[in-house]
Amino acid sequence: MWTDVPGLLSERAPYSAIVDRPKLTAPARVLVWIIVNVEHWSMSRPMPRTVLSPPMGTPLQPDLPNWAWHEYGMRVGFWRLHQALTARGLGVTLAINGVVCDTYPRVAEAGLKAGWEFMGHGWVQGPMHKVENQAEAIELAMAKIASFTGARPRGWESPGLTETETTLDLLSAAGVEYVADWVLDDQPTWLQARPNPVLSIPYSVELNDIPVHALAMHTSGELLSRGEAQLDRLWEEGAEQPRVMALSVHPYITGVPHRIAAFEKLLDAIIAKPDVVVMKAGEIADWYTQQVPAPTA
Repeated sequence: MWTDVPGLLSERAPYSAIVDRPKLTAPARVLVWIIVNVEHWSMSRPMPRTVLSPPMGTPLQPDLPNWAWHEYGMRVGFWRLHQALTARGLGVTLAINGVVCDTYPRVAEAGLKAGWEFMGHGWVQGPMHKVENQAEAIELAMAKIASFTGARPRGWESPGLTETETTLDLLSAAGVEYVADWVLDDQPTWLQARPNPVLSIPYSVELNDIPVHALAMHTSGELLSRGEAQLDRLWEEGAEQPRVMALSVHPYITGVPHRIAAFEKLLDAIIAKPDVVVMKAGEIADWYTQQVPAPTA
């Protein structure tokens, strides 16, 4: 039961077994959404993640090699992802730090020109737990994206999928309709929030290049192998109940020369699979909301 006292985050998502739900109608067995994450890493702060450990094991600032790792993604890797996706005419959701519109306008402009859906991803890259004023940072990001694109973003993915007990209410108050932070289902689900419920769209920490490559250090073909296996199983299950599959990539990881070919092969496998569609996040939110309206706030 929802209370006025901030409690466990699990209170926001009442348990629901997928086998007990009424069957949904969908445009395909599997709805795939592809997320490209573009971020601003500040040289004046510790890096959000690292690929190279510091000499003698002592963190140093400025952390040039790890900052440059990310910078390569924005200068080079992003354009490999962009070419792979636009050449195939796929709808993409761009998870973007608000400040990227100012610091990497060429990247933001490319996403806008391609018709990608902009999704808020914080103001700068860093956990929500470390943001002094979350409401202010959320509004900065939302307003900047609105100014750049002409439309206020409908969705949000917190940096590192981080939320405190109050983040979801602050996002709801800022007009966010859906989030990608809650990796707890293969179908969208409503989350309790004030002033309005917020929809969780299935995201992934398994089909995501950070855990696969940056953390587990799997070989370049792992995302392809894992993606094909996930697609095949969701496709089988989708005959009874449609599923949503997320594929999340970052320019500095998947956009490097030794991984991009595997990503392209995975895109081709998704396209070739019958009864599978690629959709943007907002399209998935609209599809679900038409059948399962938001509960009373």
